[in-house]
Amino acid sequence: METVDATRPAAEPTFRAATAADVPELVALIESAYRGDSSRAGWTTEADILGGQRTDPEGVAAVVTGENGRMLVVERGGEMVACCQLEHRGDHAYFGMFAVRPAQQGAGLGKVIIAEAERWVRAEWGAREMRMTVISAREDLIAWYERRGYARTGEMTPFPYGDERFGVPRRADLEFELLVKPLG
Repeated sequence: METVDATRPAAEPTFRAATAADVPELVALIESAYRGDSSRAGWTTEADILGGQRTDPEGVAAVVTGENGRMLVVERGGEMVACCQLEHRGDHAYFGMFAVRPAQQGAGLGKVIIAEAERWVRAEWGAREMRMTVISAREDLIAWYERRGYARTGEMTPFPYGDERFGVPRRADLEFELLVKPLG
């Protein structure tokens, strides 16, 4: 297991657009952050509420090659440590597929990434708002986003039960809530 040496400052993260060659590593990163035993090393695990896969190569490739979006790769010391999806949707942007290596969670990297994503969509697309959907049962994750300025809207969409591309639910009450943040 990878560990972070708290006595040595971590390398500053760098950001770049993902390429098709990154897809296998991106899928592995996203899976490691959300599913299976490896995800339990971090705090973003969904392993207790969902089994199966979080994403697949086709879904990640669609984001990487999509015309209205970008998959940001975050690297430290030349190693991929995180990623996020940004999609331009008119006057707002959508934030998704956010994953940080479990061993690097809880050390402030997520805050840096979301701030860069917000800066990027304002500068590149003129987006005035960032939106995302989060499984409503993930109260700890929603609270983290609220501390970053995102507001719960109460607008829910059903979880795609029966479509195993998004996981195998371990409970019957899953749904997504829309979170929104104005971007100055």
